Parts: sequence; C-alpha cells; structure tokens
Amino acid sequence: MAQKVRKAVIAAAGMGTRFLPQTKAMPKEMLPIIDKPVIQLVVEGLVEAGAEDIIIVTGPTKRAIEDHFDRSLELEQELRKKGKDKDANKIARIAELANFIYVRQKGEPKGNARPILNASHIIGGEPFFFFFADDFFTGDVSTAKQLLYSYEKTGKSIVALREVPDEEVSSYGIAKISKQVEDKLIKVSGIFEKPELSESPSNLAVASGYLLTPNVIPILEKEKVGKGGEIQIADAVEDLAKEDDVYGLTIEGDYHDTGNPESYLKTLIDISLDDPEYGESIKSYLQKRL
Repeated sequence: MAQKVRKAVIAAAGMGTRFLPQTKAMPKEMLPIIDKPVIQLVVEGLVEAGAEDIIIVTGPTKRAIEDHFDRSLELEQELRKKGKDKDANKIARIAELANFIYVRQKGEPKGNARPILNASHIIGGEPFFFFFADDFFTGDVSTAKQLLYSYEKTGKSIVALREVPDEEVSSYGIAKISKQVEDKLIKVSGIFEKPELSESPSNLAVASGYLLTPNVIPILEKEKVGKGGEIQIADAVEDLAKEDDVYGLTIEGDYHDTGNPESYLKTLIDISLDDPEYGESIKSYLQKRL
C-alpha cells in the first residue's frame, strides 16, 4: 500500500524579472487570475489531493504570499460591519486551507531543485508533491489528485505531462518513454531538457508538477550540476529512474502558463471566457474589439 501523501513543496523563490517593474514589490506568484492569485489556485489543487502541510520556499520580496495565506482579522471585521459576511468568510477560509510553512531559499548552486533540498528537513521520509507556482491545469480533477491516483496504483514517483506541438518541444523538458503502461500513464527513463525537435524523445512535456518519493532526496543531496550550472529536478528524475521506477502521467484538463507576460495574458483571457459570471461579457467584448 502506497504511503499517504500529506506534504507539498511549492517553489516560489524566483525573481519574476519578466514582469518587472510589477514584480519589484509584488511576487509573480501573486499575479491575479480574476479574483485569486496564481499560487492560491495551485494550493487549492494540492489540498483537493489531501495535502495538509504546504511548504512554500520563498525568496526576498515574497512577504505578500505569507500575508495572503494568513488571517486578516481587521479586514474581516470591517467587511462584517458592512454586512459583507460572504466576503469575510471567503478570505477567512484561505488561512484554513492547510498548514502553511515558509522556508527561505538558500544555498549554491541554485536551480529548480534547490527548494526541495531547502525543505527536506520538513519532508522527512515521506512522499511529497513538488509544484511550481506559475503554471496549472484547470478541469474537473486537479493535477495533484490525478497524480495521486497514479501514485496509489504504482507507489512510485510520477511526473505531470502534457502533449505539446512540434514547434514547442524545444521550450520544455521532454519525457523519455521506456514503456506505455496505460492510456495516459507511461514509465519514463528520464527527461530531456529543451531538445531540438530532431532529437526529441517524445512530444510529452513536463508541466505543472511532480509527486515524488523520498528516495529522490539523497540524489539531490549530491548537488549534481546540470545545464546552466544549476541543480535541476530533470537530472534528479533521470538518475532516480536508473534505480527505481518513475512514471509520467498525461494530465487531463486545460493547461495554463503565467511564466511570462504573453502567456499570462492568454491565461487571463482563457479563464475569463470560461468563467460563469464574466464569460459571456468578455466574449462579447472581444468580438467587438476584433
């Protein structure tokens, strides 16, 4: 029986330079998707999958993330005085989503796997989710819950994947397929970072996050330096696959990226068009504009 997954690590230490000067004072993880910041959407998906402890690895200028997931009693009281109990309850519930733990990223070399090492003393010997706070899927079942279903079958590490067109292959880490297990579940032998199309092992790109078993941590502790002089989760997954089974799951849902201004704007349009309150109005507005 697979060990219960109670913990999640969210990488949120990036500087967000593509959004400067907006991100000079506001973390990119707090960019709004209508009425919720991106990181809250990620957290809600993890909580849906049963995560109880959310470890957010941050850097300088990230205080707004802590404030967002904390209670704001003064604001709640003001809203209730004005008869806006629904709004007061909504913001009060944010702090109750999970146990939030904040760790400041530190150490060299840097890289997208560094947050796991910074949080390893909290992770202990448990399996854990590892997600980024700038991309996500929308759909009936969260990415984290889909990963959990596959983990409960296999008891092994799972990488979230999505199919990408040929012209996008060189922009992502691409899964190397060693075996097709089910319709959307594969066994992977590693991840090829940003290959040229002619060298790409598949069209399945890593997206959104991972569910990792704790045996990945000793691999990361070796601090193997990869491309760009950084420690990369893709390299760790490749090494893990040499000593244990690693799987990849093609996620069902619509993929959204907020990592740069253009993709963020596209995400806003996509989410707005699907919104039950604003969708029709936004659609009508866009038709007039175009």
